[in-house]
Amino acid sequence: MIRYPYRKHNRKSGVDKKNGNSPRFLKIEACLETNLQQIKELTSDSPDFLIRRFKVGLRADVPAAIVFLDSMAKTDTVNELIMKSMLSSPSAEVAAEVESAEALYTKIQSHALALGEVKDCDDWSSMMKQLLMGDTIILLEGCEKAIACGTRGGETRAVSEPTTQTVVRGPKEGFVESLFTNISLVRRRIKSSDLTLEMFQVGSTSLTNVAMLYMKNIANPRVVDEVRKRVESINIDAIFESGMVEEMIQENHFTPFPTIFNTERPDTISSNIMEGRVALIIDGNPFVLVMPTIFAQFFQNSSDYEERYDMATVVRLIRYISFIILILGPSLYIALTTYHYEMIPTPLLISILAQRESVPFPAFLEALILEVTFEILREAGIRMPRAGGQTVSVIGALVLGQAAVEAGIVTPLLTIVVALTGIASFAIPAYNMAVAGRLCRFIFMILSASMGLYGITLGLIALIAHMNSLSSFGVPYMAPFSPFVLESQKDAVLRLPFWMMKKRPKSITSNNEKRMKDGSGISPSDKTTPMQEGGNQGVSGEEE
Repeated sequence: MIRYPYRKHNRKSGVDKKNGNSPRFLKIEACLETNLQQIKELTSDSPDFLIRRFKVGLRADVPAAIVFLDSMAKTDTVNELIMKSMLSSPSAEVAAEVESAEALYTKIQSHALALGEVKDCDDWSSMMKQLLMGDTIILLEGCEKAIACGTRGGETRAVSEPTTQTVVRGPKEGFVESLFTNISLVRRRIKSSDLTLEMFQVGSTSLTNVAMLYMKNIANPRVVDEVRKRVESINIDAIFESGMVEEMIQENHFTPFPTIFNTERPDTISSNIMEGRVALIIDGNPFVLVMPTIFAQFFQNSSDYEERYDMATVVRLIRYISFIILILGPSLYIALTTYHYEMIPTPLLISILAQRESVPFPAFLEALILEVTFEILREAGIRMPRAGGQTVSVIGALVLGQAAVEAGIVTPLLTIVVALTGIASFAIPAYNMAVAGRLCRFIFMILSASMGLYGITLGLIALIAHMNSLSSFGVPYMAPFSPFVLESQKDAVLRLPFWMMKKRPKSITSNNEKRMKDGSGISPSDKTTPMQEGGNQGVSGEEE
């Protein structure tokens, strides 16, 4: 935390009690050398804070200085647009026309700087904030104000393909750690004046920039106001991750299910904004938050809208089936082999009993050992070097599974069930929803070991009731299933053709519901083709 210059002030001077002896608004000194010395003290004379002294005026008689953070500012902009502008002859002629330092300050700000962003700084708090964000500060002798020039830059990662949400067909660019680069990726797709941008600064020390994007003619104003209120209510010293913002603004903290969607794909964010949702872009993080969020949103992928609707529907159904397998796979095995032998076909039951003769553990403990082993391999594979991490994890799973079966610790059938469960978790597009399913899987394993299928049934009832109790910024989490909205079923489990999805989801917004004008698209009723039209013309011509 920056400790601003301290003087003795009375209670009316505005001393900030939270920061001890640091006043909120302390005026900049008229003495240039005093200001530069204070900057050195505040920054502990850090070598990346650069100070360039010079003189302006026709007779070069007005001392001045620029201060900028070398690691955060664009040095080319500082050299070309600030130093050259200040030291050029037109600037000197402008400076010669004025007599006082205040008038010189005004002339330089309005005539001498060839920059798009120039701000006034009246106190140390605002000046140091702009300096630490990458702006260049201009100080003049005899002037109690400073000029902040927009030179923010620094090294950033180039736009590249997303690593967590890849597609076969579709855009290959993903968000990066630069806030304004991410905003430009969205604006390139939504070229509308209705796309509204609001900026916040979160974190009393980190001063992290957060951008809120929404369509003012589509988004629900109550949702926008609620998002704005929750972001402004964040009270913490530093924000570095979008997950920190997500935890601090969500309304349901005691649930494994995510109630705020995140993605690193600009096309996904753009389509969600056009549906009436609100996006939060956090500076320094490539994952963008979207709210309000519903359960079905985590099973949709941008590739669903790049392929044919029939294939997209089949793939989406596979994802829902994979989620069911992820939650209930091992628990069904435990329940059937422990309590409900009569439900297993006789040939399969004989094979299972023959396999379990050499296994000393009950089915629950056997499944628990395999599940924990698989989770360890999963986490190890993520953190292993990319060159051999995937190979080591695959070979490790095969070797450990084969060795465990041959040693009589687990049965081959349970190994297949656990492997299928693990593969099913990777079929879900959203990683945080897959993690929620993995957590619920262990709860269902305990219920099935205790009460069999009755325990699984009770667990499903409790799970569905819990999911129906959730909401995201006033929107029911299980919409459009509960409450049931027939119009929104066209893009929930199924993915119908675009010409049938003429309205936006009613659960998200009630403003500007139509997204397709009447008559747009080609429906099956429009069966006239160019060849048919040409054929009819030919027949009519022959008749003539």
